[in-house]
Amino acid sequence: MPDKRRVTAREVATLAGVSPGTVSKALTGKGAVHPDTRDRILRAAREMGLHGLPEQRDLTVGLITRNPFDRRNAPVMLGVLETFAEHDIAFLVCDGRADALREQFFVDSLRRRRVDGILVAGSSRGSYSRPPLRGVDDLPVVYMVTTSTDPDDVSVVPDNRGGAELAVRHLLSTGRRRIAAVLGPGTEEAAALKTAATRDVLAEHGLDLVMEPLCGDWTEQWGRQATYELLHNVDGVDGIVCGNDMIARGVIEALQSRGVVVPDDTAVIGFDNWSVMVEGSRPRLSSIDLNLPDVGRTAAARMVEAIRGATVPPGRTVIESRLVPHESTALP
Repeated sequence: MPDKRRVTAREVATLAGVSPGTVSKALTGKGAVHPDTRDRILRAAREMGLHGLPEQRDLTVGLITRNPFDRRNAPVMLGVLETFAEHDIAFLVCDGRADALREQFFVDSLRRRRVDGILVAGSSRGSYSRPPLRGVDDLPVVYMVTTSTDPDDVSVVPDNRGGAELAVRHLLSTGRRRIAAVLGPGTEEAAALKTAATRDVLAEHGLDLVMEPLCGDWTEQWGRQATYELLHNVDGVDGIVCGNDMIARGVIEALQSRGVVVPDDTAVIGFDNWSVMVEGSRPRLSSIDLNLPDVGRTAAARMVEAIRGATVPPGRTVIESRLVPHESTALP
């Protein structure tokens, strides 16, 4: 047996059947190594006379988010928490605020803290693509609710387009044919995706929107204002697709203030399935659920796989939306 003072990483690597770099990661704890591989390396090291080997250290993941206090981020974070708790992984939350310099500061800080990976959280509003993080070549990185522009990165996103398709098909299934769209800011990718999906589904049935999509803020006030504009310009609207539940709540209030009965005259469907809005609306609001906790769970699961040394397929994973119907779209 070689003298323990002369044992090298290359000798341990030969015995364990791995590379010297993997041996270094396993012995220092400064990298992602599959637990089975690490155990094999430690057995080989002990067999060759190396002592005082490090114990298994706790795993920590950094989370860089645009706004940790945004209501729409909460269900994503809950999904991450549930998955990391199952694997005894702690995580550090950093408020990047969509600022490149601030993000880079946190990347450097997380690297100094020797985190095992970094999750990057986008916003389910706004743009769904972003540049990749810099300076993280040796760390697993998973993007959620946003897509990295690097096709080799791992991203997990909700299906806004599919959700809009569900919403329009639902309205059509209840006999609605004169359909309008009241959405969020037209400069945001979410509005563009929902508009395209709405037009495509209507076109399948030989239909089109009764007027150009009305785009504004993500607020009840905008929902009311847009509805008054819609009623002023178009007669006989019998279905309205809304960009989120707050807009839908404002739409319903405006319709009712003008004597339009929901859903008998006009059906209204929202987006997000936010219980406060859904249950507070009269009638209760039908909505599209983006399954945001599943986005968080899936992204966290990808991170766990990467930390354990598994090969995670690159590219984008899309989490399907689901329809949650209530009285606001009931058959007239």
